[in-house]
Amino acid sequence: MNIAEMSTMLVWGAATAYAIALVSFTMLLARKADAGVAARQAAVVGAGAPAPGAADLDPASPTPGRAKAEGIARSTVLVGLALHAGAVVTRGIAAGRAPWANLYEFVLVGALVAVLVLVALERRRTIPFLGTAVMGIVVLFLAVAQVNFFVPADGVQPALQSYWLVIHVGVAVIATGVFTVGFVTSVLQLLRAGRARGGALASPRWGWLATTPGVGALESLAFRLNAVGFVLWSFTLVAGAIWAEHAWGRYWGWDPKEVWTFVIWVVYAGYLHARTTRGWAGARAAWLVVVAYVCVIINFTLVNLLFPGLHTYAT
Repeated sequence: MNIAEMSTMLVWGAATAYAIALVSFTMLLARKADAGVAARQAAVVGAGAPAPGAADLDPASPTPGRAKAEGIARSTVLVGLALHAGAVVTRGIAAGRAPWANLYEFVLVGALVAVLVLVALERRRTIPFLGTAVMGIVVLFLAVAQVNFFVPADGVQPALQSYWLVIHVGVAVIATGVFTVGFVTSVLQLLRAGRARGGALASPRWGWLATTPGVGALESLAFRLNAVGFVLWSFTLVAGAIWAEHAWGRYWGWDPKEVWTFVIWVVYAGYLHARTTRGWAGARAAWLVVVAYVCVIINFTLVNLLFPGLHTYAT
């Protein structure tokens, strides 16, 4: 088995570990929902006469089942992270360059950054929905990358043989990983706010939402993540223009990839502007984050696959 094949095996190993973490986070989420149901039943029965089993499902009481699920989730995320990092490193060694020169590698490294951000955010407190959503996205990305985007490890075309490959594309990968976790946080914010308004999300099956951080805390976290991602994306846009001048003799050429990179920048800039100067908050701001992330997905899937341009060789 050569290094390139080892990288592929490590990717599948990481995906397997993340899938186990996904199941564990989902089980933890389900237990949170059960705890919410028990708490409601206890409230109906009355203080001093809790519903049967309510004490065992108290969110403040770390039952053995919940502790085990949380422990498995945390440990398998770390195992997957180690395998994932190994896959990226061995891919770079096999190709003899920075491992983010095509769509397969971009997805591989972007998913790694998303997991790193998740681990950093959950180092003190486990947020089951955040873990479930991020792990779900990462497993999906890795599977799609392996099945649909995989290309053998090889060198790059002359236009990509530059230190700007490390700078421009590397920063874009990091920004995408941060945007992914920011998107998940905004979705959780929308769910949390929806529960507060009542309706379907106020049902017992969504009781786990009551155990997540408040709407304000989630909105603040999403803003910080997206602000960091925006700064990185701004650098990506500028660095890409400089690299384009070096490679093609012009800073801007209305290439589909360039246009969509700018569209993403505009949408996130609009979000930050609306959030900080126009007083946008709550659902409006969160939905704008969702729209911005959809633009990110379009840029790295549909634009790469369907629109021919100077960046086509990166697929």
